[in-house]
Parts: sequence; C-alpha cells; structure tokens
Amino acid sequence: MLKKGFLIAWLATLTIGAAHAAPLTIGVTPGSLADSVQVAADEARRQGLDVKVVEFTDWTTPNVALAAGDLDLKYFQHQAFLDNAVKERGYRFRSVAVGVLPNIGLYSARIKRFEDLKEGARVGVANDPVNQGRGLLLLQKAGLIRLRDGVGARGSVNDIVANPKNLRFVEVEGPQLVRALDDVDLAQGYPAHFVNAGKPQIAGAGLLYSGLDDSYFAIRFVTRENNANDARVAQFVRIYQQSPAVRKQLSASFANNDKLYSLPWTK
Repeated sequence: MLKKGFLIAWLATLTIGAAHAAPLTIGVTPGSLADSVQVAADEARRQGLDVKVVEFTDWTTPNVALAAGDLDLKYFQHQAFLDNAVKERGYRFRSVAVGVLPNIGLYSARIKRFEDLKEGARVGVANDPVNQGRGLLLLQKAGLIRLRDGVGARGSVNDIVANPKNLRFVEVEGPQLVRALDDVDLAQGYPAHFVNAGKPQIAGAGLLYSGLDDSYFAIRFVTRENNANDARVAQFVRIYQQSPAVRKQLSASFANNDKLYSLPWTK
C-alpha cells in the first residue's frame, strides 16, 4: 500500500510530466510570420519538440489568448505595438527574443524622386498611433518633414513642426495602404502587404526603405512573465533564428528581396 506522502509526490511527477508533454502553442498572424513559424515548427518536431501553431486574423485576440494561458508564445507584433497593448490592458507580458524586421517603404505611382513631389501633394500614412509614427520617421528621413524633438516613433501628424511642401496627410487603415497608391501622391507602405497582394514588383519599387535602425519595430517573441523561462520557448526561438530553412522561407515571403526585411539577431 502506497504511503500518503509517496502518493502525493508520484501524482506531482505525473502532472509535471503531462505539462511538458503538452505541445508548445504559438500564436501567429497569416503571411510571412505564420509561414516562417510553420517551417520552424516542422524542424522543432524533428528535434523532439512538439509545437502547435495557431493562426489569428486580428491583432487583438492573440494577446487575449496569451494572457488567458491558451498560448505559450506569440509572434505577431513589434515592440511598439506590444508596449501600447501593455499600457492599455495591463498585460504581464515579456518580450523574450527578437524576430524578423519587416521594413516599410515610401511608395508612389506618380513620382520617381522626392524632388518631384508637388506643393500640397497628398501623402498616405497609417491611421493607428503605433504605425503612423514609424511612417512619419521615414518621411523625416526622406527630408520631407521634421517632427517635434523627442517624439520619435510615437509621433503623429500633430507633431510635424516643419512641412516645406505643405504636404496634406491622408490617414488610412494600415492594411488599406496597399490600395491607397491610386489615390495619393506618396504613401507609407508595407512591402509584405504588397507581396501578399500579389504585387511583389511594387514591393521592390519603394523610393526609400527603413532598415536596422528601425529595430524597435522588429517582430517579437512574447510570453507571459510567468513562463518566460520555459526551456521549450528558448529551444524554439533558437531553432527559428538558426534554421537555414526558416531564412529561406523568410526570403521567399519577401519576394527574395533583402531590401524588404532585416534579421536583427544576425547583426
């Protein structure tokens, strides 16, 4: 007959074993992120790490699912978006590693050089506070505007203190910026969105791109604070960052054009 103390210890062992037997569940959004994570998941399984990939079609549910314990890890948002979500919702999350950095670009169907932009031209920028600042920084880099000192990536159109060409800003939903090119003279754009829309030739035709100096916007691997040290998370991140197959997939997802993305962990 088992003694009570031994039985409790035995049951605890079974519980711990069952927890580790459960797959590592990762939340992603469709496109280049999901595709690269699926490749890493296949490689992880070959190494004995069971991984379940869950795709979400919005940018709210993954955070809710992680906070509820339905996910172990998520990979869909950059640090600026994460900081904003934590501020608004009080999530106890931790960024544990950096992933791919999808560059953004300035695009036009009407001009070939910034010098050709006319007085009062219409410029499309993202309408959300997280991504608008990033686009404005790129416009500043192009010499078209100047932002208030110190606002950085948190800047908005209200923080523009110099606008020599009197550009008129049109605020557009981020995913709709792909379609905005026909309606404006210049637009902030996401190369990956053009690739996903079957327009890789436009993705590679930007007048200017962001780069590694924009690493605040690299996609992050994010956990809850209470599972940040999960060895399975560390193993998966290591596989993702070191796998040649993942890098090949990322390149394909960005039209095999290294102007469209960066790999911050390699620098």
